[in-house]
Amino acid sequence: MPVRERAVTPSLLQLAAIVSRLHGAAALSEACRFLRHEFPHYRWVGVYRLEGTTLVLDGWDGEQATEHTRIPLDRGVCGQAAREGRTVIVDDVRESKEYLACFRETRSEIVVPIRDGTRVVGEIDIDGTEVGVYDASDRSFLERAAATLARPIAEIVASSPQGDGATGPSP
Repeated sequence: MPVRERAVTPSLLQLAAIVSRLHGAAALSEACRFLRHEFPHYRWVGVYRLEGTTLVLDGWDGEQATEHTRIPLDRGVCGQAAREGRTVIVDDVRESKEYLACFRETRSEIVVPIRDGTRVVGEIDIDGTEVGVYDASDRSFLERAAATLARPIAEIVASSPQGDGATGPSP
């Protein structure tokens, strides 16, 4: 189910509006809610922030919560995308050695790094219930959406006790 070109610009504008009126985790949660409801093949949407060598879930929307609220960089598709600094699409999670089982109905996943300049600071993680549901149109759209979500992640980092910023791999 591709992302239709005519939906891209209005959706990016809506994400920009969300991050301009909300801040930090509230902006990320609302962005997840918007993406999930706007694109029906996005069955679970989460945004993770990179904190040292761990991905930390800051916002999500889906039918149920995930147990994976903290993911080490050396584990899972999420860790792979952050380590390699690239979008990872898994057509069938049952065939992936990297996949961390979360929901029984998940069949596909796309994970898109969020960058501050060239540095990975987080990622968008989306699960689907159909094999092969994500394609180049999802990749293109979500990579553009990820650019919008760098600001709320920076706000969370700035308000953290360390205040030193997220550190992550550069591509």
